[in-house]
Amino acid sequence: MSKQVKIAHLTSAHPDGDVRIFHKECVSLATAGFDVSMILPNTISRTEKGVSIVSFPAKKGSRFYRMFNVVNKVCREAIILDADVYHLHDPELLRIALKLKRKGKTVIYDAHEDLPRQIISKAYIPKLFRKIIASIIEKYENSRVRKLDGAITATPFIRDRFIKVNANTIDINNYPLIEEIDFIEQSWTDKNRSVCYIGGLTEIRGIKELVLAAGIADIQIEVAGELSESLKTKLQSLNGWKNIKLHGYISRKESMTLKAKSMAGVVTFLKAENHINAQPNKIFEYMASGIPVISSNFELWKQIVEKNECGICVDPSDPNEIAKAIIFVVDNPEAAKKMGENGIRLVKEKYNWDIEKKKLVEFYLKLI
Repeated sequence: MSKQVKIAHLTSAHPDGDVRIFHKECVSLATAGFDVSMILPNTISRTEKGVSIVSFPAKKGSRFYRMFNVVNKVCREAIILDADVYHLHDPELLRIALKLKRKGKTVIYDAHEDLPRQIISKAYIPKLFRKIIASIIEKYENSRVRKLDGAITATPFIRDRFIKVNANTIDINNYPLIEEIDFIEQSWTDKNRSVCYIGGLTEIRGIKELVLAAGIADIQIEVAGELSESLKTKLQSLNGWKNIKLHGYISRKESMTLKAKSMAGVVTFLKAENHINAQPNKIFEYMASGIPVISSNFELWKQIVEKNECGICVDPSDPNEIAKAIIFVVDNPEAAKKMGENGIRLVKEKYNWDIEKKKLVEFYLKLI
């Protein structure tokens, strides 16, 4: 590049050190030779890993306070910075996108989630109004993105939605950083007769069905994550609770040990609009650990898990089907080992950030 292009990543809602925004996108672009800044509230302004962090104080308040007052402050800092390209990471920032465009700037929208589908699954919104609100938001997002210079999405499904309104749309998948992946050398003779689940413990993530499956299979499930007392009380009344070993929150080192001792990793989220087209990192983390993945049978997940022969997809609402998959991997260690080996190979070859980083840099080079 003859002139160092100045890029500003803007967020009003994500935290300092956000993995996708800072560690993946900002650091990758800085390493590629761009002048990169990240603007966000309530942290320490500094330079880290070649990225200039620009921050400002903002009161903690409601979602509406953030959407207006904090977004206005982000806009002010963005204009002061006077970048060439503005990369927006929150839907609420679309409100200032055209203002930045009118100043002759290049503006990109980064859709981390499929917001309209996510809203349909929000329990705090009355069910009667969810589809109406989702429809309004989808029309708003589409109308704004249509006028921008490009869009980046976290999954192919979201890409296919936005490419209809903006041809300059690309999916930059949220695959794990290669240096953050725990590739575990497996010794299948040392494994326990168990499988594991590591992550958030909520009903929508299928914890109830998993407990029931544990009882049907009569196989221990190592469960790591924070569990509310009310949900714990409900789960303790289920037949499979005796087969659940609850670890609570565990460290990364403890997580590695748990996966190394387990014969499969489970991620059986229930069918919800914001689940079926998502790509949870735990799928790739299980794969990298050399164990089969037992996942929900969503079409996107089947393309990753079953098509690549690194696990088994099941109906997440059917404890019997989950139990059948658990029994299979535990009773067939050679087949399970082969699935695990396929998973490690695929993460090294395809499902890692190094591949996506190249796509991101090429997208920017074409854009400018």
